[in-house]
Amino acid sequence: MGKYEALAKIIVKQVGGKENVNSLTNCITRLRFKLKDESKANTDALKNTDGIVTVMQAGGQYQVVIGNHVPDVRQDVDTVLGVLEPETTGGTKVNLFDGFVDIISSIFQPILAPLSAAGMLKGLNAILSFALGASFSGTSTYAVFNAMGDGLFLFLPIFIGYTAMKKFGGSPFLGMMIASSMVYKGFIDGSATKVFEAAGGMDFFGIPFSIPAAGYGSTVMPMIAAAALAAVLEKQFKKVIPDVVKLFLVPFLTALIVIPLTFLIIGPVMNFAADGLGNGLLAILDFNPIIFGVIIGFGWQVLVMFGLHWALIPFVIMSLSQGIPTSLITGATSVAMAQTGAVLAVLVKTKNDKLKELAIPAFISGIFGITEPAIYGITLPKKKPFWVSCAVGGVTGAFAMGLGIKTQQMGGLGIFKYTSLIPKDGSMKNVVYAVVLDIIAVIAAFALTYMIGFEDDAPTTKLSKEAAKLAATGKKSQVSELVEYDIFSPLAGDVLPLSEAEDAAFSEGLLGQGLVIRPTIGEIKAPFDGVVMTLFPTKHAIGLISDKGTELLIHIGIDTVELEGQYYDAFVTQGQAVNRGDKLITFDIAAIEAAGFNTQTPVIVTNSQTLSKIEMTDQLKVSPADRLFKIGLANS
Repeated sequence: MGKYEALAKIIVKQVGGKENVNSLTNCITRLRFKLKDESKANTDALKNTDGIVTVMQAGGQYQVVIGNHVPDVRQDVDTVLGVLEPETTGGTKVNLFDGFVDIISSIFQPILAPLSAAGMLKGLNAILSFALGASFSGTSTYAVFNAMGDGLFLFLPIFIGYTAMKKFGGSPFLGMMIASSMVYKGFIDGSATKVFEAAGGMDFFGIPFSIPAAGYGSTVMPMIAAAALAAVLEKQFKKVIPDVVKLFLVPFLTALIVIPLTFLIIGPVMNFAADGLGNGLLAILDFNPIIFGVIIGFGWQVLVMFGLHWALIPFVIMSLSQGIPTSLITGATSVAMAQTGAVLAVLVKTKNDKLKELAIPAFISGIFGITEPAIYGITLPKKKPFWVSCAVGGVTGAFAMGLGIKTQQMGGLGIFKYTSLIPKDGSMKNVVYAVVLDIIAVIAAFALTYMIGFEDDAPTTKLSKEAAKLAATGKKSQVSELVEYDIFSPLAGDVLPLSEAEDAAFSEGLLGQGLVIRPTIGEIKAPFDGVVMTLFPTKHAIGLISDKGTELLIHIGIDTVELEGQYYDAFVTQGQAVNRGDKLITFDIAAIEAAGFNTQTPVIVTNSQTLSKIEMTDQLKVSPADRLFKIGLANS
């Protein structure tokens, strides 16, 4: 939790609790709740809470006005709320891929840090094994390191059980219970199949079923599907089971149904898909190895996400156990490095510190072949980097097959796969090929991702030293002893007093002093030299700070956050330095008004209380060449 934890808890409580919240969004100044029953919200208590400017109810939204720091408050409110049950009506339609990405990202986001740590531990163990040889790899120290790195991946379904149930609105610990059955002794490694082989195989009350040869450890999709089913059943049971027995009877019945179905249907469906995929890929390999390399290289990460890559592993093991080198996974030789190159581009290009923090361990893990943190935490949510890495993997896969690279023995991943490519005669040809392809993969994926770009998270604001000091302390400027200076109009239009704003948060001066401009030209220009403090993703509002410390909010239209960026274009980024007259945003006045929105643009000095003087223009019409405010700074 952040520094607004206490405020966040008050807000959630006073809007009627989590169970009263359908959804939450925010604009540049306020939290916008959609409540199931607004009468349950304690509006008076919220209005009297320190840190809340006011509360407004409009357009089906319950709006808690916070101020410029609303994104920070939103983060803590999200933490308090947890995962909200999705609204059953209305909402914006999303395509299947975006919906899938949202589900996968939400499930893996909470466990990215331990995933990254596990990947790094596996890499450290591989380094020590490579450096110290058999004198280390045969010791109990190696075994402990191995457990440290492999433990999470082996029992991954349990972690998925928790986060997936949260995503689908079920009870997380019930998800863990379901997952624990999948990784129970014998089922985690597939050995239970051999135990019951003599008796004719495994069955549940006479219904036969099977488990994959590699077991359910490290799998993802079977548990996600099981959690989705469990969440639905749990909600239905809660509606019909009496409260007196609901506490234990709901999880009992849910588990009683879901766990057998997971072994009887969900798991076998995944097995069937994997077997069919494996046989199909073998047929393609026989037909044309290079085409096979393109398919494996491009699709390997997708296969990993669904757990279908295990379709090839048994064939690889069978071949190697007979002493026959195999090219079945040659196409995936440089996939991890392509993923790593894409992550490196995100790391270099992003302006968001949190994303950088995630990208660093994901990059390190990727070098050692552990790409789950990169896939689920970085490239898949950003979409374009993921597809770039797939494309690069396809090209390098084709070259790897064309060069005749073959796996000689089961070995490490990432940079430690090289030892598994050395044949009995000690030839280093395959290793050289693999190293070259890895270097090409990293460079190509980095370059393409950097050039194509991606939808970056909100960047961390970087201010000039003076502006940063003022923004952090809220104190009066210390630029000089007594200063008066002009702030020019950011747009052309008719000037109205702030009291005529069609939004009470502005008209009552709750966010600071200022004016309203009814625009005649749809263009916002920088009214002074300074820095973009905030640029909302929907581009309908922008916050600036001048090099003398004046903070200005320009809000283009009333409730226009609902347009979700439609009819707006931004020409700057958050944290960017600007000079007076620079074009910041353009907007289509006619289209916005045709959509039913008021284009009134409040221009607010949000740190009014720290200034000794704010003199408003007396002009009825202004352009960017005209003074809008005269600011006075008192002695420091």
